[in-house]
Amino acid sequence: GICNKLAWPIPPLFLAFLIGKEVSDITVSDLFTPFYVIIAAFIILGIISLMAPLPEVKAAGEDDSEGGAEACPYAASKTSVWQFPHLLLGCLALFLYVGVETVSLGTLVICGIIFIPKYINQATALKICSILAIAGSILVVLTPADISIYFIAFIALGCSLMWPALWPLAMADLGKFTKAGSSLLIMAMAGGAVIPTLFGYIKDIAGAQNAYWICLPCFLFILYYGMAGYKIRTK
Repeated sequence: GICNKLAWPIPPLFLAFLIGKEVSDITVSDLFTPFYVIIAAFIILGIISLMAPLPEVKAAGEDDSEGGAEACPYAASKTSVWQFPHLLLGCLALFLYVGVETVSLGTLVICGIIFIPKYINQATALKICSILAIAGSILVVLTPADISIYFIAFIALGCSLMWPALWPLAMADLGKFTKAGSSLLIMAMAGGAVIPTLFGYIKDIAGAQNAYWICLPCFLFILYYGMAGYKIRTK
């Protein structure tokens, strides 16, 4: 998460350095080389991760041979990762969060490491951030265009602590399904590709300011998850 946010200013500089052209002169074919470099970097990182002597990390109740049922009785009776409603709702919340965060160029996630959960618990942080982001979304749309841009900072501030708040709430009580659950949450990051695309579509139709309406239902769902969704358990 830290690297993700610190990397926001790097891609434009990276592309400008490799392409070596003015923005107005760039064509689609100019993007091939940067993406080849990016793909090569990911392949190298994948090989390094595969070969690195990383320790096996297990959550409470994940290993059936070590008293897993006693460590996490809620998960012991489940047969599939799809039987955890709080996880599935968390995946949707994360999908929406990453999407609207990308729209607003979210920053400041480092604060999450300092404050959560030492000074503020995950659910409270999610509620506060959702309310800030909802307020920012409404103000961006309803205020005059020449000042509305500044209220995007409210959205970014709201997004800043959502990742460290959402993840542990969705991962709670998964026991032996912890790894499968974390995989679902990682896949939910696809929201960062889907929602900005929808934002661009609405922008073309209704204008940039009105396109920010897409953020409102997303943040309202995240607020619901922080208030009630993460508590849902099935028998």
